[in-house]
Amino acid sequence: MTTTSPLGRTVRGTGPGLLLAHGATGSIDANYGPLLDGLAAHHRVVGPDYPGSGRTPRATGPLDLDGLADALVATAVEEGLDTFAVAGYSLGTPLAVRAATRHPSRVTALVLTAAFAHPSARMRLLLDDWLRLLRADDGHEAVARWTTLIAAGAPYLDRMPADELTATIAATRDSIPPGAIDQVLLCTRADVRADLSRLAVPTLVISTTHDAMVTPHHHHEVAAGIPDAQLAELPTGHLPFVEAPAEWLTLIRDFLAATA
Repeated sequence: MTTTSPLGRTVRGTGPGLLLAHGATGSIDANYGPLLDGLAAHHRVVGPDYPGSGRTPRATGPLDLDGLADALVATAVEEGLDTFAVAGYSLGTPLAVRAATRHPSRVTALVLTAAFAHPSARMRLLLDDWLRLLRADDGHEAVARWTTLIAAGAPYLDRMPADELTATIAATRDSIPPGAIDQVLLCTRADVRADLSRLAVPTLVISTTHDAMVTPHHHHEVAAGIPDAQLAELPTGHLPFVEAPAEWLTLIRDFLAATA
């Protein structure tokens, strides 16, 4: 991974270390914003933005899993954390797994939400469509409509009034980051299946049960591959920070408190 600068980051709170890893085309503010106050009440939280998202300029070359996992760990160390738990969401889950296997002396626990070890054939088809839309001339409008339909849980969307849905699509369109294509391409290359059995830290896998983007098939595969991993269910689509932030926060905080 070639970048022009260190990763921009959010740093909040005091207490045991917690490193956050966000999803593709997201950012720390976008994916963890509603949880930051609650997490920072009990932890020293370090949240780096990937290249091309949030506070970090776009990379000058392709992203790779090892390089970005190392950069996430380096950011936590720069902020004074010798050891820390890692909470990963979506693309952040293979990054969290790889960080734990490459830096076992630093990572103390894992919380993996909407997790995947590698994309299934169905998910590869979805990622291909996502990339095609991102590369199209009118891509941002089409991507916003498509990701709203795919990412949000159907029960959540079905309850949403038409004017709110229109506003959601507009906000999604305006928030697509410069590094979106780079990050989705990294999803297509991610494969941490061989890492799972090597993990030796307490791990919680949170399955977003209405998820049509990273389906529960992937969550269960990850949980089954990690020795003694716990599995919890959260009845949301791929956007727990929108659909059930309080419930998501409770799952993360209770697990980390139990493993402290």
